[in-house]
Amino acid sequence: MTAVTDQDPTEHADQPDDGTGRKGAAKSPSRDASGGDRAARTDSAEAWDDGLIARRVNETAEGDRFPMTDHRSAVPPTVTPLVYEGPLRSRLEALRELVGLSRTRLDSRTLSEAGRVLDEASARRRLSGQHTVVAIAGATGSGKSQLFNALAGVTISETGVRRPTTAAPIACSWSDGAAGLIERLGIPPRLRRRPLPTGDGESPLRGLVLIDLPDHDSAAVQHREHVDRILALVDAVIWVVDPEKYADAVLHERYLRPMAAHAEVMFVVLNQIDRLPGEAAEQVLDDLRRLLDEDGIALGEYGEPGTTVLALSALTGDGVGELREALGQLVSERGAPARRISADVDLAAARLWPVYATQRRTGLSEQAREEFSDRLADAVGATAAGEAAERAWLRNANRACGTPWLRLWRWYQDRGEPTTGRLPSRTQADEEATARQRVEQAVRTVADRASAGLPAPWAQAVREAAVRGSQGLPEALDELTAQAGVPTGRPPRPGWWPVAVLTQASMTILQFLGGLWLLGQIVGVMSPNLGVPVLLMVIGIVGGPLIEWSCRLAARGPARRYGLEAERRLREAAAGCGRARVLDPVAAELLRYREVREQYGRVVGAGR
Repeated sequence: MTAVTDQDPTEHADQPDDGTGRKGAAKSPSRDASGGDRAARTDSAEAWDDGLIARRVNETAEGDRFPMTDHRSAVPPTVTPLVYEGPLRSRLEALRELVGLSRTRLDSRTLSEAGRVLDEASARRRLSGQHTVVAIAGATGSGKSQLFNALAGVTISETGVRRPTTAAPIACSWSDGAAGLIERLGIPPRLRRRPLPTGDGESPLRGLVLIDLPDHDSAAVQHREHVDRILALVDAVIWVVDPEKYADAVLHERYLRPMAAHAEVMFVVLNQIDRLPGEAAEQVLDDLRRLLDEDGIALGEYGEPGTTVLALSALTGDGVGELREALGQLVSERGAPARRISADVDLAAARLWPVYATQRRTGLSEQAREEFSDRLADAVGATAAGEAAERAWLRNANRACGTPWLRLWRWYQDRGEPTTGRLPSRTQADEEATARQRVEQAVRTVADRASAGLPAPWAQAVREAAVRGSQGLPEALDELTAQAGVPTGRPPRPGWWPVAVLTQASMTILQFLGGLWLLGQIVGVMSPNLGVPVLLMVIGIVGGPLIEWSCRLAARGPARRYGLEAERRLREAAAGCGRARVLDPVAAELLRYREVREQYGRVVGAGR
């Protein structure tokens, strides 16, 4: 028996045709010596065929019951591609747009799972939508190959006490047109089978492609790689557990818990209940449901979507019919592929949550923008420039409307100073350093506020955009200050200015007339009359300062407006420069984040 079980279960698939249309074993003298010898071996195999002892499938005798899939047909069957409809198509489009928008901001490892889901969804869409690929997975000794044979109605997959028994995945298709799906799983033609025909019309499992996987806890690394690769590609999974290892930590932590989102396309089958006495089967089944609930797997116990949990015995056939009925319903609905892809999208979205989601409102408020502009205005000295412009206007007004004697004195004092309110040049090293520090502080502050609450990659992108914009910003502000500061020359004059100047000149003339009149009386040229010349001189002497004081009061409003206008121009110039170099790039990054956040919301929200 040891020599028999150590042989490759698929060896007969590689033998030449024996001329009868069946795959035969390689001829040997001992095998073909007589028909009685073959009968003796058959009787011996039937005596040991109890489902527990390893046996070799005699394809020569039974090839007509489970023929290999014939790929040599001249007319291949028509394959109807899978169609994604409704929310799933919208989610896939949103995920594709999300990945495209994020490639320049996120590394390839972060987007790898989403890219894999998109690739697999595209590949599955091009294949048959009339078939459902279901894998049977389980641990060593769980009896999954027995269950595989029981569902097919014929011995296809080798079973036995040797571990591991199943060395390579085997496919069984209940209808034609599934070749592309099986090739996608990497299963060669020699490991493809057909079930036993029922003979009572169309099988209720028509459209099913059943895959028997190697043991997921096999000591052979290649076996585990087969399991992990195929589990990522099939439409649904039947997990077979036994009463001894149903609580195995490897099964729950490595497979069931990570696949909790795929609850609707999973079956969990407690096999070998024939080994449990009395009510022990129900107790184990209840404990299995408890473990699945702890894994986060939704159980469809009362008609709601979720995992189907069954108890059966593949050896005795007890409960196999219930599983066959559930599989028939799954296949007839033809919704498992879409549900599997939808669950994959859910998992990809969950893994992307840290790089897209935020629990607080993000972006730059209007207050933050105004504070940034104010900081830049302070850096260029907008307030000081406005005050200087106001003083220049007042000084010009005093010079124009003041008394001649006061104007002469002020001219004497100011003759070495500029005659205008020109903004002083900011060329001193300390002033330049202070202005640069203020600009850098303003940029850091606005970058911190803009990136607050953003996921790390997008916060970094916002800060980098702000830093790039701040390069050369102090120099640009200096140029704008020189261009938009207080204009050279005399400030503009209000409409009442000529009247005030003329009135002040009249007061001066009255003083001269009164003085000349008195001088004429003193020298005897004019008749004595002190009243009129004294009155003229008093009017000129008192009226001049009074007019000057009145003009000074009247000039405060225009001077203030002139200073505010100069400050406004400088503030707007600084704000425009800061907006173009810093705020706009930052806003562009925030807009990109809002776009990807919206796409991420479509990926997540459309499925809820």
